[in-house]
Amino acid sequence: MFDLLYAILAVAVVSLLSLVGVFAISLKESTLDRILFVLLSFSAGSILGAAYLDLLPEAIEFLGEEQLSVTVIYVTIGFLGFFFLERNIYWYHGHVHGNQSDVEEKMVIKKFVYLNVIGDGVHNLIDGMIIAASFFINISVGLATTIAVIFHELPQEIGDFGVLVYGGLTRYRALFVNFLSALTAVVGVFVSNYLSIHTENFIGLLIALAAGGFIYLAASELIPEIRKEENVGKSMIQFILFVFGIVLIWSLGLLFPA
Repeated sequence: MFDLLYAILAVAVVSLLSLVGVFAISLKESTLDRILFVLLSFSAGSILGAAYLDLLPEAIEFLGEEQLSVTVIYVTIGFLGFFFLERNIYWYHGHVHGNQSDVEEKMVIKKFVYLNVIGDGVHNLIDGMIIAASFFINISVGLATTIAVIFHELPQEIGDFGVLVYGGLTRYRALFVNFLSALTAVVGVFVSNYLSIHTENFIGLLIALAAGGFIYLAASELIPEIRKEENVGKSMIQFILFVFGIVLIWSLGLLFPA
């Protein structure tokens, strides 16, 4: 009972991140860039840490060490599934970098605003299912997964809000539409709860898929963005933030042992 309550509370916090766009859009570009600079690096570390230090070990434990090859297959499917989601369903994965070319690109996809909302809804639904399944394992995995999702969602929600505004919606309407899309994560919690009760090994399967998806997000999307930084000093700061994200996830396992 408490694990379901924890999952609902965690997803509610994540859903509220959809409101961050209205604050971010009013910030100076230089301030927003500094915020995203920190979030991007920390996000990559926390997501990769959650995948390797929490989700993958728990998936192996749930599915059994004798089924290790099956677990690896599920992780691979999760990697491919997130790749498909990012490239084909989630039409525009928004990250605001504060330069003119990004704004122009958003103007080009004006007609695809609602397709982006649908794709974002699917993405959030999956996030809700993953967070719920994590809390059904234990609070440590749940918190680690929630933190990883939060630091990935923050820059994403800023970008999504920007897409809606540049696509022609008013700020208030964009905020409302983005919030409705975020609420699909709550639906994901109950879907995950139902399937975990009625489907054998569902949690282990979903956690393995999530591990693969998180590895994809960190290695194929976030780390390449970090590597674009050419300044040596800033690159070192990014690396430190990246490692700090991993260490934070590892620390949660010590603070909240299974």
